[in-house]
Amino acid sequence: MIKKILLKKVKIIDPNSSYNQQVKDILIENGEIVQIKDSIKEDGEATTITEKNLHISPGLFDFRATFGEPGFETKEDLASGAKAATAGGFTGVAITPNTSPSISNGSTVEYILNKSKILSVEILPIGTISANLKGIDLAEMYDMKQAGAIAFSDVKRSITNPSLLSRALLYTKSFNGLIISFANDQNINHNGQINEGIVSTSLGLEGIPHLAEEIQITRDIYLAEYNDARLHFASISSAKTVDLIRMAKAKNINITSDIAAHQILFTDQHTSQYDTNYKVLPPYRLQKDIDALIDGLKDNTIEVICSDHTPREIEDKEKEFDLAKFGIINLQTAFPSMLTKLAPLTSLELVIDKMAIQPRKILQLPIPCISPQEKANFVLYNPTKEWTFLPQDILSKSKNSPFVHTTFTGKVFGTYYNNQLHLTSD
Repeated sequence: MIKKILLKKVKIIDPNSSYNQQVKDILIENGEIVQIKDSIKEDGEATTITEKNLHISPGLFDFRATFGEPGFETKEDLASGAKAATAGGFTGVAITPNTSPSISNGSTVEYILNKSKILSVEILPIGTISANLKGIDLAEMYDMKQAGAIAFSDVKRSITNPSLLSRALLYTKSFNGLIISFANDQNINHNGQINEGIVSTSLGLEGIPHLAEEIQITRDIYLAEYNDARLHFASISSAKTVDLIRMAKAKNINITSDIAAHQILFTDQHTSQYDTNYKVLPPYRLQKDIDALIDGLKDNTIEVICSDHTPREIEDKEKEFDLAKFGIINLQTAFPSMLTKLAPLTSLELVIDKMAIQPRKILQLPIPCISPQEKANFVLYNPTKEWTFLPQDILSKSKNSPFVHTTFTGKVFGTYYNNQLHLTSD
């Protein structure tokens, strides 16, 4: 463990810091930020970091990523997922409960927390809403909350029974739990593969209409209002969905939402070559939907950007498009892709807010701040450095990424979490 670290001439991007947008020297000692000044003299004891155009922000927190452990360690285990997250600038990750066994009880929550204590990121489990993800009976949510579960979700198995979701909202309200809903009405979606439209018709693939998301969003908004409970919408993708959430917020209904980072990078046109690395759920929509999602981020209709990291084995992707499974790996590329695409359209502050501050705020976790006497928890990065993501850069056990050979503008230099500095290899 390095006891003292001196960062020279780093630009602070942290909306909660009084030093926001300022270039300063920062001294970290024994896991705490002890000084922030225009210039701090080197004393020979500290490890000094001097990099061109180095920026510092609170460590990123991924609102939703899938790791395989327990049960699907061949796709991703806790250690490999942590390495990928660290390389992507994250110091915390909320992991989904679609493991085997699923995270449906307190003992599985405790297993995740205990095994991940020594890793380079904070890993916090999300518990299931329904027992064993069956969508029939409620899981042991209170016991999981007591054990350390930070929210509850059936991942991308939408809750088709409105009574079950209503009971879950009412039950978690008693202990201020958070329900995460993925809106995809299976009665409308059927066996959809990509966005319903011109591209799906030309490819001869079953389409997933916007309506599959929007009709369930409408239902769930009513349920949140009826139960006066907290509800979070995961991976929204439709322009109409943004409008529905915006109107609900105007009525002070207690809802929040997120998008997957890759959702604003691709349209359904990217699926036209039957490349299964572009097969995701929800599917890539239209440019008008991307524009609406970005507007929603700007006016805080959408609070969070997550990786939606979904590792798949080779045999899950290297097959006919309609047989391949949904999902991409994205822990290493979510932040660079947002530095490349979103920051020039909005600001660095907005990206940091959506990927570091708002996720923790919604999950009611401590929010790191770049200020003296604060515990050190940060990401270092150069927002203008160009680099290309190559196959050998992938730290995940799975390789299902559409970003291989993509050149990004913005590179992670390292993270600091739990008294440890983790530098990425260049």
